[in-house]
Amino acid sequence: RHLVLSTIKTFRIKFHEEYGEMVICADSSRNWRREIFPQYKANRKAKRKDDHTNWQHLFDCLNTIRDEIRDNFPYKVIHIDTAEADDIIGVLVKKYTEEPILILSSDKDFIQLQKYSHVTQYSPMQKKYVKGDPKFSLYEKIIKGDSGDGVPNILSPDIVFVTEEMRQKPLTKKKLDAWYGVDPKDYCNEDMLRNWHRNSAMVDLDQIPSSICINILNDFEKQSFGDRSKLLSYFIKHRLKDLTENIQEF
Repeated sequence: RHLVLSTIKTFRIKFHEEYGEMVICADSSRNWRREIFPQYKANRKAKRKDDHTNWQHLFDCLNTIRDEIRDNFPYKVIHIDTAEADDIIGVLVKKYTEEPILILSSDKDFIQLQKYSHVTQYSPMQKKYVKGDPKFSLYEKIIKGDSGDGVPNILSPDIVFVTEEMRQKPLTKKKLDAWYGVDPKDYCNEDMLRNWHRNSAMVDLDQIPSSICINILNDFEKQSFGDRSKLLSYFIKHRLKDLTENIQEF
């Protein structure tokens, strides 16, 4: 709890003056992408089975802290059934274009959102701003997939990351460069084109289902910023003495 809140305080101090109040975007335990591609992130579950970490306990703790922040802190906390944090950020960035927005994440999936002039990204891990070509970044993600999320490249079948001893078909940089800017119908066979559409649905934040977009915007708009009246009692209850001394920084 102390670690999470201290991290929030650190970045609020650093960026609040330029970018305004913080919005916490949280993943749902369910994911709409699995309805389209059941293998989405399935490789992560397989890896956790061989890990001695009590992941369920960790997730429960983070969910508790998420709800505590929503109930006691002056920030909006957006958590929508079947939506990822990526979806929430993508929807809010597209909707609210009149003020600068900082995406606080190391995830390069967000480079595609730099097509909007009001968007900046900062990596907490590398402690520097993340910059890239949004068009090429999205194209590259579609072609190469994302092994961390269990999404194969367009040359490989759906099950490659969940089948032992199965490997992706190699994709050369020469092909990646040659296909850029070309209609995928001009370089894909039937299987490749199917996989291209599979990957596009997984990574392109313009393809979030409209029902989820509506739920995100409704939740964001019904919440309000700025209620700090519960902070002191929360810090006292959880014995967060160090944070209480800097309560004005939240």
